[in-house]
Amino acid sequence: MSDRSLARTRSDLSNFLMRHRKKLTPVDAGLPSTGHRRTPGLRREEVAAIAGVGLTWYTWFEQGRDIQVSESFLLKVAKALKLDDAECGHLFLLAHRRPPPAEAQQWPSISPLIQSLLDELAARPAYVANLRWDVVAWNASANALFGFADRERRERNIMRLIFADPALRRRLPDWRDEAPKLLAQFRYDLATVPDDPAMLALVEELKTLSPDFRRWLREPSTASYARGIAAIRDPGGTQLGFAHEVLTVDEYRHLKMIVYFRQ
Repeated sequence: MSDRSLARTRSDLSNFLMRHRKKLTPVDAGLPSTGHRRTPGLRREEVAAIAGVGLTWYTWFEQGRDIQVSESFLLKVAKALKLDDAECGHLFLLAHRRPPPAEAQQWPSISPLIQSLLDELAARPAYVANLRWDVVAWNASANALFGFADRERRERNIMRLIFADPALRRRLPDWRDEAPKLLAQFRYDLATVPDDPAMLALVEELKTLSPDFRRWLREPSTASYARGIAAIRDPGGTQLGFAHEVLTVDEYRHLKMIVYFRQ
């Protein structure tokens, strides 16, 4: 990036932070009201205190100085300024020129319109998953195949279902061919956020639960990539074949919709 572009980015970052800081009142931030203020919004020292970061470092950051800040720092500032998901993503793009790690702030949700789209697909199983492959929304057809609604939240994870659910594994006639392809895609996603605690915790858990996952993760990947399951027996025992399309639902939160098409 040219020096001119960097200067423009730093100016944009400074303006973004000041604008959001000045939008908040002490009451908004959970601070006691101190009556009339000469300038609107929070003071820099208040933002730094709420975020739990150093005042000097935050001041330099807001001034657009050429300093390096961590993802943890950015998330703390985003929370202190009460940024929504899109605003948090924009902050990361201004500061890091990359989006935040998967589900950095909270368990993701989708808009009613996205849920309506899922439901309108009707005969096509479809679900929305994050970068960790947690399924956060689905339609009735997907629920009929995978039983998402009857599972605990932590169990609604495609990697966990593939490698640690014996009942589902018995319904996958080509498991030994398909599982490595799904793992190859998961490894690619993991590489985009190699230090994300949630992703690393899932990897460690699956290494404990599945010898196949542990062995294939350790070996160089030669499999092609896959986002969904190509062959599965429905609860009645009928084998179904599928192709898949992947649609981006929210690029900042890494939410994708996987739609299954009968073959």
